[in-house]
Amino acid sequence: MSVKVSVVIPVYNPGEYIEDCISSLLRQSLPDDEYEAIFVDDGSTDATPARLDEIAAAYPHMHVIHQESSGWSGKPRNVGTAAARGEFVMYVDNDDWLGDEALERMYNYGVENEADVIIGKMAGKGRPVPVELFRTNRPRAHVSNAPLMDSLTPHKMFRKEFLESKGIRFREGRRRLEDHVFVVETYLRASNISVLSDYLCYYHIKREDASNAGFQRFDPVGYYKNLREALDIVEQYTEPGKLRDSMYRRWLRNEMVERLRGKRLLQLPEDYRQELYTEIRGVVTERFGPGVAAGMQPTQQIVAALVVDDRLADIEELARWESGIKPTGCLESLEWDGGALRVGFTAEYQADGEPMTFRIEGDKALLNPPLAQDTLDTVAGLGVSTVATVDAAKVDLVVRERTTAAEFFQPVDFTRERISSEDGTTFRLVLRAEATIAPETAANGAPLGDGIWDILIRISACGWTKEVRLGSARAEEVESGRRGALSGEPRRLVLPYWTEPHGNLSLDVDLATSRFDRDLKSLTPQDAILEDGTIELPVPIAMNRTSGSGSAALRFKALSGGGQFETVATLVPGPAGAALSAPLPDGLSTGDFWNIEFGLPSARRGKPRWAKLPVALGVAADGSVSTTTAAAAAKATKATKEAKKPAGPAPKRSLARRVASRIKRAVAR
Repeated sequence: MSVKVSVVIPVYNPGEYIEDCISSLLRQSLPDDEYEAIFVDDGSTDATPARLDEIAAAYPHMHVIHQESSGWSGKPRNVGTAAARGEFVMYVDNDDWLGDEALERMYNYGVENEADVIIGKMAGKGRPVPVELFRTNRPRAHVSNAPLMDSLTPHKMFRKEFLESKGIRFREGRRRLEDHVFVVETYLRASNISVLSDYLCYYHIKREDASNAGFQRFDPVGYYKNLREALDIVEQYTEPGKLRDSMYRRWLRNEMVERLRGKRLLQLPEDYRQELYTEIRGVVTERFGPGVAAGMQPTQQIVAALVVDDRLADIEELARWESGIKPTGCLESLEWDGGALRVGFTAEYQADGEPMTFRIEGDKALLNPPLAQDTLDTVAGLGVSTVATVDAAKVDLVVRERTTAAEFFQPVDFTRERISSEDGTTFRLVLRAEATIAPETAANGAPLGDGIWDILIRISACGWTKEVRLGSARAEEVESGRRGALSGEPRRLVLPYWTEPHGNLSLDVDLATSRFDRDLKSLTPQDAILEDGTIELPVPIAMNRTSGSGSAALRFKALSGGGQFETVATLVPGPAGAALSAPLPDGLSTGDFWNIEFGLPSARRGKPRWAKLPVALGVAADGSVSTTTAAAAAKATKATKEAKKPAGPAPKRSLARRVASRIKRAVAR
């Protein structure tokens, strides 16, 4: 059978970080004879070469090529591509890894849509990845209709015949942005590009030692020389106009303006800051016409204008103001409705700890940066407006899995509200929103995986896009809606809870934590109803009349060690959540106490996960049953056992017996 996908991995001294990459390649759902991995060892000096030889010897579809160090990733990728036998080539870095079905899904999606380039959904662990690009599947994408320019790393799948026929290769040698040059050319020359967003394909990982190449401080002169090569590619394959300007805008925004804003600029040493600024200004004045900056947000346009007018001091002053701007959110409501969690919240920006305000001039809303009037006049003279685009502000709610950093947007309805100051000269912008998290479809139509999912809000307004955890600021009445709910088939518990110590909102999907056990501790003996041989207890699970009923289990354990019984329990809607009802088992011995455990459904376990209740049963000599606390039952059982012990100290063995016993143990040794 022909090889469908060749995975090319450039390798240089990854140490232990390569193990996750290797494991993910071996776990791929494609049959072994339908894909191959080609590790190109670029002169590693650690134990990696021997480890790769070991892998290649053990697995026929794993290969290794050793070569002298070339200094960067371009040559190893080209060498691996030349050796590839696959219909498609996938590039992976040696400290990243793939989702288990990534190759199969991306290949099938690419073939289905006749794509030359397939981009799989990415997650970033400690490093940023595109988010807007992966809001939805995009079977036929282009730089003109999708935010492809947000993703210029090479960690994608490319049709090999396309690369060869167009002569597209990586630039070699020690250089920056060789991936930008490569990827942009593929974007502009591909017959079709497909974006797969409903499965997490690629995990970008920041090493704990932060030694990834992309995290090292760069030489500004060389960096922006290499950036010009990417601009040359755009110029070669586009005509002057809106498309070219929009593509250029990506580098102006991400590689220039954003490096001169807020804390990112201020934390740089002064000499390096000046060198960086000088190189940025060189590119801006040489290559970009007015149409490039015109498409950016007002705050970004201001920075670009100050660069053109050579005003670094004003850029630094603006950065000091922007460094104090932070997003905030307040959780206003939380409730389950028809199998979905509804999350109501408000969001706005703060500046230096106070609600951010905008100036009002006539019918216009204006930014209020702390710049001198002559600077503002200069900015205006360059054709840059300080109008605040508040009417385009938006807020998103994102769920992010804590281990993998996989994240998904959730449906949000929001309104924009202006709250005017008393004198009417300024106003606050507050976004009032309600999001819906449906656990069985929240992962771009698929169920949320087991684990802990953190809840974040992301505010986009006037050129700032910032995110913050939701929940630490919340209304008092929210706690009453913080209940778990049973979801999916087979059933599993989805539990909203507050993190410690910050009190942010997270979701525990399928008992990844013991948080639900804590909620059960609020039960008291008075909550239990014993009637007609059954026991009924309220449990903190959200159910209503439309929820139907559910099944669970109870387990009764004798404190005297006399055995245990399990019985099927039923969950039905109760006055404040769910009511658990179960028959008392036959055979509960008299004169004993029985601990009660609640068997919670767990899809991943395939069997209940037991949680001890703080309520116990006591069975009297006449067979009557009552409830007490588990602590009181344990104390009473201990007292009974103590009372049954013989009085006085146990008789000591004779000296002869003790000596004989020691001799016997010695012989046994």
